[in-house]
Amino acid sequence: MGSLETRIASWYEKIGEMTPDNVEARRDVELVITKLDEGQLRVAEIVDGDVVVHGWVKQAILLLFRLHGLEKSEAGPFEYYDKLELKHDFERQGVRVVPGASARRGSFLSPGVILMPSYVNIGAWVGPGTMVDTWATVGSCAQIGANVHLSGGVGIGGVLEPPNAVPVVIEDDAFIGSRSMIVDGARVGRGSVLGAGTILNPTIPVIDAETGKELSRGYVPDYCVAVSANRKRDFSGGEFYLPCVLVVRHLEEGERHNKVTLNAVLRDHGVST
Repeated sequence: MGSLETRIASWYEKIGEMTPDNVEARRDVELVITKLDEGQLRVAEIVDGDVVVHGWVKQAILLLFRLHGLEKSEAGPFEYYDKLELKHDFERQGVRVVPGASARRGSFLSPGVILMPSYVNIGAWVGPGTMVDTWATVGSCAQIGANVHLSGGVGIGGVLEPPNAVPVVIEDDAFIGSRSMIVDGARVGRGSVLGAGTILNPTIPVIDAETGKELSRGYVPDYCVAVSANRKRDFSGGEFYLPCVLVVRHLEEGERHNKVTLNAVLRDHGVST
């Protein structure tokens, strides 16, 4: 694999010169996209608690858009005009795809994934047993763990440039409430719950409701129930309320969030799932 990585890095240095006529570069890039599509490669993964980005894989995705021209494709009554086709063969992969859902080639869907009418972009990785609910989107290169529920209308942001930029990571067993937006490399820890409408990015502080302590920015730790909130800040122009994410409960490690209990916790704080 090292030789393929080296070749991709070399092609990327000449990305401004790349055209669909460069057959050798296309061969290498197609190999990377195929491996992404089959789950043999990932854009990023968690190693010893840290998100490690494989920048050369993202370089291959960026090269792809230089090396492919626009082509028309059809799926039933729908027509598309793009540089990359959609995924196929979901039955063999053990993935349930409801009409209205689509996933781009170069994304990986593990066995047991359910796609309601939704969208998964290139470079994304979705773990086994995860549901991507209606009108949810999984952006380019986002990494979604196993047994995650992305509720209706959730927006998981994508990132391609720069190649070393950290993508959004949602860890195993997390629950993301409806219409939440997780973007710009933010991260939700294992087993954590975000209430509906939560906005999370690397500039938004995550605060413990019991202590008032800022736990992090853009990262909800493992086994937390968190909701969208605001905190007052004084400026020369007056008092303003800026967004934050408030951790209202800490779950026991490994505790699965019971839906009935979860609803009760969130109702107590004026939030629905």
